[in-house]
Order: sequence, then structure tokens, then C-alpha cells
Amino acid sequence: MSARPLRHARQRGVAVVTALLLTTLAVTIVASLFWQQQVQVRSMENQRLHLQTRWVLRGALDWARLILQQEGRDSRDITREDGVWATPLAETRLDQYLERERQNNESYDATLSGQIFDAQARYNLANLASANGTVDPVQLAVFQRLLRNLQLSDSMAQGVADAVKRAYQATPPPVAPQGATGTETVIGTPGTADGTKGVGTPVRGTTGTGAGSGSATPLAMIRAEDLLAVAGVTQQAVERLREFVIVLPVGTQVNPNTAKAEVLAALFETMSVSEAQSLVVQRKRSPWSQANGLKSAGGIGPVAPVAYRSDNFLVQSQVRLERAALETWSLIRRDPHDQGSRTAPVWIREL
Repeated sequence: MSARPLRHARQRGVAVVTALLLTTLAVTIVASLFWQQQVQVRSMENQRLHLQTRWVLRGALDWARLILQQEGRDSRDITREDGVWATPLAETRLDQYLERERQNNESYDATLSGQIFDAQARYNLANLASANGTVDPVQLAVFQRLLRNLQLSDSMAQGVADAVKRAYQATPPPVAPQGATGTETVIGTPGTADGTKGVGTPVRGTTGTGAGSGSATPLAMIRAEDLLAVAGVTQQAVERLREFVIVLPVGTQVNPNTAKAEVLAALFETMSVSEAQSLVVQRKRSPWSQANGLKSAGGIGPVAPVAYRSDNFLVQSQVRLERAALETWSLIRRDPHDQGSRTAPVWIREL
């Protein structure tokens, strides 16, 4: 008589435990489904935000191209460092998203900032070798003086020039057709605030060891870090050179109206950085042009040809859209043969 109630009590206990386990399992499954749904919704929102930032950056790039095109029409023969194109765009709230915030009554932060830099204010490493694959002695001397002005050893100039020459011999540089509008996109290249890192295009190259062959094979020189493949170039030297050198698709001439004093001094056989700094102050009052060419204090011109008009520009753009942020560096080339100064993107890199 006493065993039967005990059995019933045990059965009721097992039933309660089973019901609790089933309830816990059901709650876990439902919570997991809700979590997966929330993750999918957040993923879709992130994709939407990133897509919107890309469209905003595309509009910013078109705006920069319009500014450069207008500047080319207004001043055909000269590019000044104080031009409208050089005015940075501070972080600016986007009106179209403010309107959305008022309509949907939600916090929706969207800002755009950016700046245009003259790519020809830096020394183009592609100048070190000519189209026939030989080192240009004049440009080599200019690069050696630039290294000395930056308090670096000029012995690495020959190695960099040889690397560029070997890349020329392996892959001749393409000749861009007049008014070309091709675009190259490179993702994930690091960058700095002034646009000197992540700058370049895979046309020229340094040298590396071919896999399994032990022979030197050209590698694309697309940024300052690629100089590390050259013997004798250290990381400290790369960091020092970052603001003064660039790699462009074709050889270009330095624009003395926008170049820094270290680059200006390198264009002359005997000129100190302090003397070049006085030229920088002078050009603010009276920039150089074809009629008023660059001269030293003694009336001596630069040993290397210069260009008073620039046709290659770096555009830095940054968009913040709620929790999404996107920064890009773009190389914009202005057609020197087009009367309307037509512009075209050469490459776009996302950071």
C-alpha cells in the first residue's frame, strides 16, 4: 500500500522534469531562431550601409573630377598650390540623410570629408628608367640628392633604379590612349592621412625571387613598402620617403609650384633645403609658369625638366554613415590634350 503512492510520486517527478527539459529546449530553439534572424537583419543593414557609402563616395569622386576639370579650364598652363582644388573638405553633414532623419524620427549620422593632393608634387619613381629599359642618369642624380636631403643614404638610389629598369624590361609600360577612361580598383591598400601610403599603380616594379627558380622576377611597385624588396632599403627609409615619392603609370615631371622644399632642392645640382624653402615662400606670391620659369638665386635652372601644370591628382574621400565608415584614395588623371581638361579615374583603393 505504501509502495504505490511512492511510485506515483516518482512518475510525477519524472513528468515534471521532462516538461521542464522540453520547455528549456523549446525556449533555446526559439531564442536561437530569433538570434539568427537578428544577425541576418543586421547583416542586411550593414550591406545596405556599405552600399550607400560606396554611392556617396562615387558622388564625391565625380565632384572632385568636376573641380579638377574646371580648374584645368580656368588655368590651362599652371597649377597653383593655393588653387580651389587644394581646399580640403571638412567633415560635412549630408543633407539628404538629414531629411531622412526628420522623416523617420531616427538618429542617422552621415558625414563626408576629403581633400585633393597634387601627385606631381612628389618625385615619381617611374622616372628613374626610360622607355627603352635603361637608367636615366639625370633622374638618378635627382633621386640621390632627394635621399641626401632627407638625410638618407644615396647608395640605395642605384638599387631602386635597377629595380625599375628590370621591371621596364620585363613589362614595357602601357601607353594610355588619348582620353582613356579605364578604371582599376585595388582593395585593401593601407593609407596615411596625407595620401602617401597606398599610392601607386602596378605598372613599374621592384624585383623579387621567383618561386622555385631563384631568378629575379619583377614585382609591381604600387606603394612605398615595395621599396623594401630592394637591397639596402630599410623600413625607416620607407617611412621617411613616404611623403616625397610616388609611383605613377607613366613618367611625369615634378611641379615646382606644389612640391616640397626637399624635392625642389633635388632638382638643382647645388641647392640646400633652406634655399629651396625660400623658393617655396617666393612662389606663394608669384608662382612659376612657362613665361617665368623656375630659377635658382643665381639664375640657374633645374637639371631635370619640370611641369608647371599638373595632370595627376590624388583624391582622399571618407564617408561615415551611421556605424559604417569607408575611406578611399583615388588617382585622377586629367587629359592634357583635351581642351575641356577631361578627367578619368586611373585607380580607386579602399582602406
